[in-house]
Amino acid sequence: MRKLVLITLLLAPALTAQQVKIDTGKLSGVTTDGVTAYKGIPYAAPPVGDLRWRAPQPVAHWSGIRSAANYGHDCKQLPFPSDAAPLGTASDEDCLVINVWLPEHPASKHLPVMVWIYGGGFVNGGSSPSVYDGSVFAKNGIAFVSFNYRLGRFGFFAHPALAKENPKGPLGNYAFMDQIAALQWVQRNIAAFGGDPKTVTVFGESAGGGSVHFLLNSPLTGGLFNRAIIESGGGRGNITHPSPTIASSEQIGVAFATSKGIQPDDPNALQKLRALSADDIVNGINMATSHQQATIYSGPMIDGIVVVEDPDTSVRNGHQHHVPVIVGANSMDIGFKTGDTMLEPARFVAQTLSAAGQPVWEYRFSYVAQSLQSRLPGALHATEIPFVFDTVKARYGADLTSTDEHIAQQTNQYWINFAKTGDPNGAGLPQWPAYHAATDELMDFTETGPKPGPDPLKTKLDAAIPVPTVLVVPSPPPPSPPSPK
Repeated sequence: MRKLVLITLLLAPALTAQQVKIDTGKLSGVTTDGVTAYKGIPYAAPPVGDLRWRAPQPVAHWSGIRSAANYGHDCKQLPFPSDAAPLGTASDEDCLVINVWLPEHPASKHLPVMVWIYGGGFVNGGSSPSVYDGSVFAKNGIAFVSFNYRLGRFGFFAHPALAKENPKGPLGNYAFMDQIAALQWVQRNIAAFGGDPKTVTVFGESAGGGSVHFLLNSPLTGGLFNRAIIESGGGRGNITHPSPTIASSEQIGVAFATSKGIQPDDPNALQKLRALSADDIVNGINMATSHQQATIYSGPMIDGIVVVEDPDTSVRNGHQHHVPVIVGANSMDIGFKTGDTMLEPARFVAQTLSAAGQPVWEYRFSYVAQSLQSRLPGALHATEIPFVFDTVKARYGADLTSTDEHIAQQTNQYWINFAKTGDPNGAGLPQWPAYHAATDELMDFTETGPKPGPDPLKTKLDAAIPVPTVLVVPSPPPPSPPSPK
């Protein structure tokens, strides 16, 4: 038995502790298999009690050395049973933590930084799923960062009592405020880990991609990142589904409060709302049920400070931050039959940014893991993620093939190249042409590898361009001719 234990210890990855000092205290991380990770670092005070529905507040300093060996809680939610990225921790309202992965022996003290924003429809998700592990990025010379942000009604909530408490705002979009606070933490602290705060790429998928849209167009985020990647993040919001305003979201918040027995004219409404349990706030909402709660849950809103307009309005008006962008979606993404939801908006964003003189590259991810190719004619929503992270082994296990691994290595390398240079191209990879409307070229990640060329869905997507709803006011009828005398 003793011999077996010794063999197990010899075969296990070597674990060593590493220390770093940030603006709130000292941390101890863990190094294993060439990567040093610091997890569960608080970047804002726990948003509980009186801090529920407030902008992120500063973290209290700690004495001694704080362990950063494990993930903190993911944000409070009702998990989605069929989620392809199941949480690795229990969810809790105390969840505003950040994680950092680094190469054990970095070649530079100024590593490019990548900051990941998870998806989940703004009601699910977290930074702990194994497919979001940043180790491969770190092994390839990246300071990789992920973090948690508030979800559901914790992340998006408006009520007249909140406006009365904080009349100058910001209000409503607490999830986006968390994301901005995390990016500010990166600016203050990533140099202590060996990262370069002047070379930051923010990227996300689905709701995370939508978040990148909002961050790219927020007046509060200038200088917080230098590059952006939008994976299946939409981009046509205000034409088909305009974001609600604070005023309309307040009515939704009042409806939710009333459903909990808290009346609109109650002078203690806010105190009572903050006294509700976290489960009462979740109220059974997740990706499967959020559409059923449209009258009592708003989602992102135009608040006038953090979000001043929908992203497509902003890019049409040239209000976005002018940084290099990768944008794309999957071949059988949400809304595949019509193109509206993901494919056409990605192309619209590429066209609009390119016309504004921004470097932009469009992709379509069509690759399906070989074990699933007989059942799926295309890549479903979110299936590019384990290839982007090169965590396909964690996702597909024994079903993983050498071809799957090769596609993952190529995809991951394009993302790394972009983070390092602002251009996804590099040695040993097919050339990915920058997007221009005249050529309409993208990179398609296919069963035989990355294939650059004109968009094969051009005709379909041209026909799918949504037309804004225009309120037509009937003209008054012409005056009646004068009666004959």
